[in-house]
Amino acid sequence: MKQFLDYADILITVPCYLGYLCMADKFCKKNLGASKKNELLFVFFSLVGWLALNIASRWFLVPHIFFAMVEHILFMGLVLMLFRESWEKKILAVSTLTIVMTLVSTFFASFLSCLLLFFQHTMKRGSEPFLSEWVTGVVGGVSYCFVIFAVYQMSGYMEPVFCGKRKKWYVILALPLIMIITVFDVVNWGASHGIMVRSGGITGVYYDQIFSYAEFLVLTLLSMFAAGFYVFGMHRIYFEQEKSSQYHSQVAVYKMLTEQYRQSERLRHDMKNHVIALSALFQNKEWEKMGDYLKNMEGSGLEDGGDMTGNKAVDALLYQKRKLANEKNIKWECDVQMPKGHSINEFDLCVLFGNILDNALESCGRMRCGENCFINIQAKTVKKCFLIEVKNSVDMAEKNTAGVTNKENPREHGIGLLNVGDVVHEYNGALNIESENGIFITSVLIPFPDAAHDIKTAV
Repeated sequence: MKQFLDYADILITVPCYLGYLCMADKFCKKNLGASKKNELLFVFFSLVGWLALNIASRWFLVPHIFFAMVEHILFMGLVLMLFRESWEKKILAVSTLTIVMTLVSTFFASFLSCLLLFFQHTMKRGSEPFLSEWVTGVVGGVSYCFVIFAVYQMSGYMEPVFCGKRKKWYVILALPLIMIITVFDVVNWGASHGIMVRSGGITGVYYDQIFSYAEFLVLTLLSMFAAGFYVFGMHRIYFEQEKSSQYHSQVAVYKMLTEQYRQSERLRHDMKNHVIALSALFQNKEWEKMGDYLKNMEGSGLEDGGDMTGNKAVDALLYQKRKLANEKNIKWECDVQMPKGHSINEFDLCVLFGNILDNALESCGRMRCGENCFINIQAKTVKKCFLIEVKNSVDMAEKNTAGVTNKENPREHGIGLLNVGDVVHEYNGALNIESENGIFITSVLIPFPDAAHDIKTAV
């Protein structure tokens, strides 16, 4: 009976720890992927390993930090072996789960221990209260219940963090979390079963315990805030850098397209001179020179540019997108009337047209062969506002609501729309996305400076 009571705290904690492992398994499956068999193996070996380490810590006089390190290594090894994705992602998943388990369980265990000690001290005045083994087990079990809830809530927020990043970024994000875990293992070892502060007998064991648990409360709370700000702050920084990088790459591409378009315009302008030169070569029967001359002109943009809007950058962009549409047998309809004297930067215009048309082209490209694919672009002045409306056909089976993407890399679609939203916001405009009856409609309304205050009545 006495041997059973010696392990009462472990036995009480086992069901709650098993619940945590099941929730951790769901977290890893969601972000890493695994077969059903490997999921069961992960839960089984994690639970057996945890039980073995807790029992062994009672038998052998080995510092607590040794068993804590072995537990972390075992958990990491199982995740690395049994789940998919790259090892960098797995390291981040392990460090995330471990730090949540460590901080949340320590915080609530310390908080509940303080309450129980205070209650015992109040009810039994003059005594020095201690928590028994089974009470400690109950506190540990309840703490793991809070850990389960924390992992459940965290899963939704962490999904974007695990999506579409570079492999090195996952390791950089995981290293500080691992350092925090190591510090807590050292602190737990130095705590000597929850008593860190000793007053030398001045305040008594009761206040020593209260102060020690209070230290843990403050330390865990600060660590949770630091870890949260770091993880989501780094995610935000990465996302903003990707947006900026994509924007500047688009600007560079649009500059190149504009220059190519200008060269094409110059070539068409000089067509009369080219005809005269070719006629002279023909009359003199200089066939080789004539062939070289024609070769130099080949692919220089003699075809009709179309989509003449009056803005060279937009003309170049529409010309390029129309070529892509023709290659994919997508019906192209375009009527863009750029307002004279508008204040919209040409690169911002290209960001708007480029991202919207890229999404339209990809949406049409995903449709089944034989379907009637089209892209219709309308842009004009409407009541002192510049209206851009792009309609494109879309697969009826796809989800096409705002913010939902069918791209292989959903982050790319989101960044493109965010860049459109940033430009619209910069000009105090409005962006609307809707889908109905197999037609996807993207509308942008940008007021002119003297009408910015009256955008709601523009349409």
